[in-house]
Amino acid sequence: MATDYDAPRKTEDDTDSIEALKERVPDKLSGHVDGEDADNPGGFELAGADLSDLELDVVVLPPQDDEFTCVSCFLVKHRSQIDHEEKLGSVCIECAS
Repeated sequence: MATDYDAPRKTEDDTDSIEALKERVPDKLSGHVDGEDADNPGGFELAGADLSDLELDVVVLPPQDDEFTCVSCFLVKHRSQIDHEEKLGSVCIECAS
């Protein structure tokens, strides 16, 4: 028997109202955002928030003996990633390729 896939299909489930369908949806699939997110314990700031009153404490370490700064991408990398030396300094493997 041939099936017409374009024809509308009626089943007993089609008679349910939208409210009945909403009751079947589990809470975890709803749009609710959990305030205790393990990946973001401190919450989040919206873009454009005023952060001018905050102070950041950053510890800057001096260059280590086994590190170099690539003169192309300006990233600090391990000496094992040096591809070649130029007049200005070392170039990393990623920038040389």
